Amino acid sequence: MTEAQISEIFAMAWDDLTAFDMIEREHGLSEAQVIQLMRRHMKASSFRMWRKRVSGRSAKHTQKLRPKHRRVSSLD
Repeated sequence: MTEAQISEIFAMAWDDLTAFDMIEREHGLSEAQVIQLMRRHMKASSFRMWRKRVSGRSAKHTQKLRPKHRRVSSLD
């Protein structure tokens, strides 16, 4: 995986309205794999802050999003 791809995944993972499902469709990484990637490439304190931010956040799961907040991937 290139630095550019990792950077794009990081940006998507931090974005409030980008669901893990979209990351999986575009990059082939499951939620667990994104978490592992973030853990490997972030400082421990930054990773804990990110996990706290996304844990339980319904916006990170497409099925839980309200229709007006769903982003449509260019791949759809």
